[in-house]
Amino acid sequence: MKEKLIIPIPVVVEGKYDKIKLSAVIEANVITTDGFGIFKKSEKIALIKRLSERGVILLCDSDGAGGVIRRCVMNAVPKDKIYNLYIPKIEGKERRKKAPSKEGTLGVEGMDEGLLYEMFSSLAERLGIDVSSGTMGDAAKGEPIVKADLYEYGYTGKEGSAERRDALCAEYGLPCGMTPTALLGALNILTDREGYMETAKRLEERR
Repeated sequence: MKEKLIIPIPVVVEGKYDKIKLSAVIEANVITTDGFGIFKKSEKIALIKRLSERGVILLCDSDGAGGVIRRCVMNAVPKDKIYNLYIPKIEGKERRKKAPSKEGTLGVEGMDEGLLYEMFSSLAERLGIDVSSGTMGDAAKGEPIVKADLYEYGYTGKEGSAERRDALCAEYGLPCGMTPTALLGALNILTDREGYMETAKRLEERR
């Protein structure tokens, strides 16, 4: 099995099973639209917009529903920040499903891992991403933020953690109500450990 590709920009997919499939191929902040649920979740669109500073990879199913969801995201993010990936239309049904999709084709979760690997590898090459380190172009990436860093400043595992996370989200222009895992992924796109620590210390001094 090839080593996972480290992708430093967010990847948007439709559902949790798509996210699970990609977890075998890439290391990235994968955001799910929850299918058509994205139309009811303004905070999810706000998150995608905020994290698209260096771009966002959009990978939806190649059916009518996937096209609608793709257009929704593309309408919210500047066109020059969208990197579209398209899976081929292959007839079939995912194992977990009792019946095939309306159009009878496989979605992202049903794609061969080798195909997905090649798709992301090719895109990474075009974007100048070093998939072994997660650096993009000439940008040097600092030390990553880990969950222990969130715990140190009370953003997880302590009384009032949710409120503290909301305050940190406000500092970075992120939507409120993020889980520790979602916040960690977002922060590692927007900053590094040094930048996070400076912000966390500043917020602590305000309290």
